[in-house]
Amino acid sequence: MTHHETPAPAPADDEGGLDSLRGDCARMAPHWSAPERAPAPPASPALPHGVSVPPASARLLDALPEYGG
Repeated sequence: MTHHETPAPAPADDEGGLDSLRGDCARMAPHWSAPERAPAPPASPALPHGVSVPPASARLLDALPEYGG
């Protein structure tokens, strides 16, 4: 397609469009409640044994504030 051609229109939405989808979701939401869950107990630091991280990856993660600093 050259810069002078008009792009083809998007296919027609036979289902009613985004507003219809939002309405469907709002009506279904009460039927999809999540069960109550107790928080998982913290994992022991001894559990992830045998994991090795390449030095370059460790440096990358260490440089990210949300992971290392």
